[in-house]
Amino acid sequence: MPDLEALIFDVDGTLADTERDGHRVAFNLAFADAGLDWDWTVDIYEDLLTVTGGKERMKFYIDKYSPSLPDIDDLDSYIADMHRAKTAHYTDLLSKGEIPLRPGVERLLNEARENGLRLAIATTTTPANVEALLVHTLGKDSMDWFEVIAAGDIVPAKKPAPDIYDFALEKMQLPPQACMAFEDSRNGILSSLGADLKTIVTINDYTRDHDFTGAAIVLDQYGEPDAPFKVIAGDARGHDHVNVDMVRALHAGE
Repeated sequence: MPDLEALIFDVDGTLADTERDGHRVAFNLAFADAGLDWDWTVDIYEDLLTVTGGKERMKFYIDKYSPSLPDIDDLDSYIADMHRAKTAHYTDLLSKGEIPLRPGVERLLNEARENGLRLAIATTTTPANVEALLVHTLGKDSMDWFEVIAAGDIVPAKKPAPDIYDFALEKMQLPPQACMAFEDSRNGILSSLGADLKTIVTINDYTRDHDFTGAAIVLDQYGEPDAPFKVIAGDARGHDHVNVDMVRALHAGE
């Protein structure tokens, strides 16, 4: 087994609990601006999260729930415009500090950098959403922490396809055996495992019942030294919060 060289993170639900009180709210604000009577409730959004990608999620909603639609000539263009409006609302929510990082994330990122580990992102969300989250939670310089930010439509097939992870690995010129992935959902771990990456999972309210077969470990959170995580599946190797030593042990299979 090669030594651990890099950590690759998903974003939504993994770095921050962005879905319920971030993306969902921003979608509803964009719908209201457009004069639509669409209301993505918490329960409806849980159903929509079975599909990755915001534009894809809107198409799924239209196909399944048959909401009212204005008279439009090009549905794809209409959805793309709506998604841009949603991104603007999402960025605004971030700028107001309403979507913090998950506990332990900033500590882990800083510890990884101090230990010389390379960092990357592999996500289906847009590059603009990634930048907004990082800048408003970690500061303007944080974009430079990540060697590769693989995001949005940079690959044709979104998660659960492994393409976004394959892209990140190719750009970093690293084999999957030298990396550890961090995910929060069934589609996410199908993607990371499809790229042959060992994966640490931290669940959230929307993914607590997902099947995470194949994960190196499943936790309720990253934890902090004074606020330990709960192990849902796997062996934490004597640790009570995710740190570089724990990640190295899981990577090596010790």
